Amino acid sequence: MKKYLIIGSGFAGSVIAEQLSKDSLIEMWEERNHIGGNCYTERDEDTGINIHKYGPHIFNTDNVNVWNYIQQFCQMMSYVNRVKSIYRGQVYSLPINLHTINQFFNKTFSPTQAKEFIQSLSDATIDSPKNFEEQALKFIGKDLYQAFFYGYTKKQWGCEPTELPASILKRLPVRFNYNDNYYTMPLQGIPKNGYTEIFEKMLSHPNITIHLNKRFTTNDADFSTYDQVFYTGPVDAFFEYKFGRLGYRTVFFEKHTSEGDFQGNAVINYADEETPFTRIHEHKHFTPWEEHEKTVYFKEFSKETEVEDIPYYPKRLTNDIEILEKYQEEINKLPKITFLGRLATYRYMDMHHVIANALEIAQKFK
Repeated sequence: MKKYLIIGSGFAGSVIAEQLSKDSLIEMWEERNHIGGNCYTERDEDTGINIHKYGPHIFNTDNVNVWNYIQQFCQMMSYVNRVKSIYRGQVYSLPINLHTINQFFNKTFSPTQAKEFIQSLSDATIDSPKNFEEQALKFIGKDLYQAFFYGYTKKQWGCEPTELPASILKRLPVRFNYNDNYYTMPLQGIPKNGYTEIFEKMLSHPNITIHLNKRFTTNDADFSTYDQVFYTGPVDAFFEYKFGRLGYRTVFFEKHTSEGDFQGNAVINYADEETPFTRIHEHKHFTPWEEHEKTVYFKEFSKETEVEDIPYYPKRLTNDIEILEKYQEEINKLPKITFLGRLATYRYMDMHHVIANALEIAQKFK
């Protein structure tokens, strides 16, 4: 029977474990005191509400195979994420849609009129956008960019939008109808009992042994005892930062509880640069099928990732890509180690991307 080592118990590692455990022995190392990575959910002691400990996760995909796969481990409840944004004391709907445009410019445009109006505002002098700001100005013009993107992006990424690549804003979600569904994917939902239940079921096979509170270092493991190692942690950490640290943004949360309903919506962005936090999420609204007298909400702040922080978003600036290429050369020399997931590949991946990739990789080892 083959033996595999998996570093990390988020979706990447857990899918691999679930897929290979039927015919193999799985050893999993997790540096935190729980499974599930950043998708971990737990009941709040003060309110009883099921909270997303590391920030909101709404499952959305157009991949039917992934959708069907995940529902083996949970009851997925239909959920539509309707995000709002506060700018200069006014509440607007996101993504920018016909209601946002009419409200912002005090108009009553039809879809065709709104499209023509936005086109008239776009910066036609920008042919090939070289950065985030130029990408936005090319498509929506200065006013909407300043209102909904400039301040929020500066807080989120900790730098001027002109320093960020245009690729971060690949598609501007501007709609010329009143659709305020934040996502465009046809399959959307939240697991009824939270995400932790999914991981518990995925990792329940007796062939899987989980070691919590076990931080990985290359000195800790004799890789020769395993048929393959699957690594889902930060790629630069694996190589002990020999070529330098890759840039990440991380987030931290300020918790508040109160009676009733605090903001009436799951997520509200704060677009003004002067407001120190990026958004507030109120978690009772992620489970509208439950009833709670109290409420819990979190103010979310963004900052640079320091040594003891959990990395969230790869920045992928020019210097980062140059460092990544050096690490990739080292990865190519390690055929018995598979790097997968957001951190190990240093790219932004939604949950469904991670799951699809892990399912594909697992097939190669069955």
